[in-house]
Amino acid sequence: MYRYDEFDHDYVRARVAEFRDQTQRRIDGALTEDEYKPLRLQNGLYLQLHAYMLRVAVPYGTLDSRQMRTLAMIAERWDEGYGHFTTRQNIQYNWTKLTDVGDILDALADVEMHAIQTSGNCIRNVTADHFAGAAVDEIEDPRPTAELIRQWSTAHPEFAYLPRKFKVAVTGSPNDRAVTKAHDIGLRMLRDAQGNPGYEVIVGGGLGRTPMIGKVIRDFLPKADLLPYLEAILRVYNLNGRRDNKYKARIKILVHETGIEEMRAQVEAEFERQMREEGGPLVQPDPEQVRRIEAYFAAPDFADLPATSETLDAAMAADPALAAWVANNTSAHRAPGYTIVTVAIKGTGEAPGDATTAQMNALADLGERYSHDELRISHEQNVILPHVKRDDLPAVFAALQQAELAAANAGLITDIIACPGLDYCALATARSIPVAQDLSERFAEPARAKAIGSFTIKISGCINACGHHHVGHVGILGLEKSGIESYQITLGGDHTETMAVGERAGPGMSADEVGPAIERLVDAYLERRANDDERFIDTYRRLGADPFKHALYAA
Repeated sequence: MYRYDEFDHDYVRARVAEFRDQTQRRIDGALTEDEYKPLRLQNGLYLQLHAYMLRVAVPYGTLDSRQMRTLAMIAERWDEGYGHFTTRQNIQYNWTKLTDVGDILDALADVEMHAIQTSGNCIRNVTADHFAGAAVDEIEDPRPTAELIRQWSTAHPEFAYLPRKFKVAVTGSPNDRAVTKAHDIGLRMLRDAQGNPGYEVIVGGGLGRTPMIGKVIRDFLPKADLLPYLEAILRVYNLNGRRDNKYKARIKILVHETGIEEMRAQVEAEFERQMREEGGPLVQPDPEQVRRIEAYFAAPDFADLPATSETLDAAMAADPALAAWVANNTSAHRAPGYTIVTVAIKGTGEAPGDATTAQMNALADLGERYSHDELRISHEQNVILPHVKRDDLPAVFAALQQAELAAANAGLITDIIACPGLDYCALATARSIPVAQDLSERFAEPARAKAIGSFTIKISGCINACGHHHVGHVGILGLEKSGIESYQITLGGDHTETMAVGERAGPGMSADEVGPAIERLVDAYLERRANDDERFIDTYRRLGADPFKHALYAA
């Protein structure tokens, strides 16, 4: 894991002191809310429906036990005893008091964390594959790239006031777990014919009111050229992006209106000009700095283990619940004898992504004892233990049961993604959490969920799409119509390397109608799938939308 150097420590402490002073001036009345707003947004502080909300960055989703314990302490001491993990690999506190902001940020700085650039029209927290450094299909660990971009983009003077917020994601695997095609810039690590590492560069993806799938602007970019090329993209966008209409200000609109060929020509021209006139090294990192960053992400000292575990096999034979959890919530690891554990923060009837102080402390203990002191936050609002010995899985499962985190539903129908919605968010037009809770209860029976198989439901409480509803197999969008909450259903979305934007199924429905409609949809799928292994998304693509639309609106 990356550790702060002297510059990092000094910079973050200086920002905390500066914002503490600005916040005190707001409390004293020296600053109005309008004057305070741009200052607080630069430090991840939002004004929500009931209170201020603080969004804390978890760069590329990676943290250790001391950091997780600090997040738990903040929830206990300065919030309401829980935090909310987001689809951006961050954590949010929904009940922040202005008088506590400075102390919270100081506590974060103590463990090398902050809330800088988690809001505002700047380059946001860089995200990555939550299986990074562990996945068996990985070409190269994407986290050194993400850290390099974080260092380059933090407080970048030229890109502090972009036309709109800007999001970057990196994956090191052909199986895209980082949703790269839905980002302003997506980077997919690969190798050329000679085996040299580089990136496929994707630009202009995004969800929100105008969902678009990113387009490839460079098939292969050598690693050494990464920062100059990103600089070129950002310069073209900063110069030409719309500033007259915030709904048309994202780079996806610029790419759409300009066309990818013309956009590519402008970026390549700026890249060549920069490399020629500015000499490239102005934005190219020092190779020694790159090596230093990479050293922080060296693989743990894995034990030499057999691929199978007699201890685990015996335990699973004696405990069907353990066997079901291992089968569903663990993934292949690059080191023999190890596995990747997905801890589903999705208990039946619970708000997706919400973890209590006790649960965060339990996760910290498990990460420290069983996962080489590493944890990850996933885009699915779950927590990952990336390096667990197969022999240790029974002990991990027992501890998760004690913490009420042992749901064996990762990737199943109850592993629902949902934004906070109208229960908290000032931008929301409908509630998300009650819909998610109802669906999780309807499909709570483990055998039924397992029989349904891979099935993603994503819920957003407004068109900003923080719940990624556009790319769910089933997407649910809550809107307000004449003072009443109405929910639109989309079908056929996909957030992976075969990304697709879901199609609207028909008119909106009330919250009470959503649950029965999804049950009818699931029944229609089970009746029509070719075999037990055919996923809903594959059945949908084979048969088209009509049978599922009819099922949704059959009542």
